[in-house]
Amino acid sequence: MIVNEKYKYSDLTVKIIGAAIEVHKFLGNGFQEVIYQRALAIELGEKGLFFVREQEMQINYKGRDIGTRRVDFFIEDKIMLEIKAVIKLEDVHLAQAINYLEAYNLEIGLLINFGSKSMQFKRLMRKLS
Repeated sequence: MIVNEKYKYSDLTVKIIGAAIEVHKFLGNGFQEVIYQRALAIELGEKGLFFVREQEMQINYKGRDIGTRRVDFFIEDKIMLEIKAVIKLEDVHLAQAINYLEAYNLEIGLLINFGSKSMQFKRLMRKLS
């Protein structure tokens, strides 16, 4: 993959996607999400990336805590990574990942699907207010 300087943190997202491709090449499709999550944690570690797995984050509504949600990975304190193991990414998966960016006030995220024959990914961006 080629780093595209016009995208913020492109060098980092290239490494993350490369790690995911390596996991998908090795495992293929058909496993539960947690299996890919564990394998990806190993691969990210081997690439020297700092990450937190399944970090619980508070969800706020009008300044009030209303619950929590666990995001699959926060990488280098810059990128939110949500993974799926479904046959095909649907709009609901994309909406979920975008909502996480909003809720956690993050600019860049990745949505990666290990469940299809070919690994799928979407790079998500939002403008910070």
